[in-house]
Amino acid sequence: MNYNTETISAIAEQVSSLLKMTLEQQQAQNESGSMNIAAVEMEMRKLLREVGAQALSQFLSSGSGTPVAELACECGGTLRYQRKRAAVITSVFGKVRYARAYYAGCKCGVGKAPVDEAYGLEPGAMSSGLAALMGLAGIEFGFEQSCEWLERFLLFEVSENSVRSETQTLGLLQAQRETIICQHSQDAVQLQARSREPTPGVTRLYGSLDAAKVRIEPRPRAGQKVEAQEDWRDMKVGCWYEAEPVPAAQRSTRQHDKYAREQAVFRAKHMHYYCDICDAERFGSLLWGTGYAHHAEGVPELVFVCDGAAWIWNLVACYYPHAIQIVDWYHAKDRLQRVAQAAFSAPDERHAWLEQTTTDLWEGRVESVCAACQHIAARCHEAQQAVTYFSHNAARMRYDQFRAADYLIGSGTVESACKQIVTQRLKRPGAQWSLEGAVRTAKARAAWLSGEWDLLCAQRAALPLAV
Repeated sequence: MNYNTETISAIAEQVSSLLKMTLEQQQAQNESGSMNIAAVEMEMRKLLREVGAQALSQFLSSGSGTPVAELACECGGTLRYQRKRAAVITSVFGKVRYARAYYAGCKCGVGKAPVDEAYGLEPGAMSSGLAALMGLAGIEFGFEQSCEWLERFLLFEVSENSVRSETQTLGLLQAQRETIICQHSQDAVQLQARSREPTPGVTRLYGSLDAAKVRIEPRPRAGQKVEAQEDWRDMKVGCWYEAEPVPAAQRSTRQHDKYAREQAVFRAKHMHYYCDICDAERFGSLLWGTGYAHHAEGVPELVFVCDGAAWIWNLVACYYPHAIQIVDWYHAKDRLQRVAQAAFSAPDERHAWLEQTTTDLWEGRVESVCAACQHIAARCHEAQQAVTYFSHNAARMRYDQFRAADYLIGSGTVESACKQIVTQRLKRPGAQWSLEGAVRTAKARAAWLSGEWDLLCAQRAALPLAV
């Protein structure tokens, strides 16, 4: 919104005068005290919060204008004006009391306050604006720490349970959005209609999958004992993204070194994250549904870069059989380092073997890598396992061809997603999660990282009157 400059100046002058008077009174009561800018800012914030609460109260109280005698009820009957009825909500300015026109008297027994409906208010509850801030704090900090942060920011107390509830409500809404997307992606009519539509301008789309462990603690119902111990569950995480070259001026030292070796440095952009704690079959539906939302089935080039986990490649083969499959270069290289460490005690011999096999792998000579591992497999169990690993993934390790085509060969995007969604939020010290709480919090955080927070908050704003 654009506001009249003269009006804003007039209001600012009044606020400044009121603040000056308040500060002078405080200094008079404490002659030895000095006032720095931090103290002035804090008093200004307190003042503006009180002004905001009063202004919002007046705005809502006058929102319905002059009451009419009757209104149509949704049931088809008639509602009659009763009186101005008081209500309280908790907003970003704290408690706000207002009086609005209230209608009742229909045979269905349901009353109505037009102002509440117009602005999505539920008396006794919090505003959607405050709910969005609580959710934002809840996906960033532990719920207890969120309360402390919000109190410093809002200048009034909120409860830990409120932060938890709003964060997980947003996560539930994200789960519902994903369910709808998955349903559309399975609808034959929708798929046929999509096939006739022009595809977006994306020519190359990447997908990556991974998983990270989350500690889930059993929660007993009232009167029940918990016999099961805590369980570490896989939070499966997926990401859709595109890639772009990194301009020379923006390259880090590591990227400059990478460019010197490979003559190309790329970075991910337009990332969209999704996650769940579920079996691979159910996650496959989410993989397909979110891919449908990104037109993955129709892009000219679809590339998956992942580690060597069997469940990942089974899903990719099932849902996107024509996609280009690439095993993350760094996982493959790390496997060779583990073999060398286990097989050779002499540093020179270890270094020579590792340098040769790494070069072969980089140049796409996977058969040579398999042969080198096979040669020492009789005396090294790690090498035996590596033979299976490299031979099974040989087609996914043609790194010379992938680099020539300017494909990303590292799955750092989804590994970063696991760190941001799981490690940084769900594995905070002292964190205790139920299955439902972990999933909903992770989904809310994934929506924020995907740039979908405003869509989620818009859905939350429409909730109160429907609850």
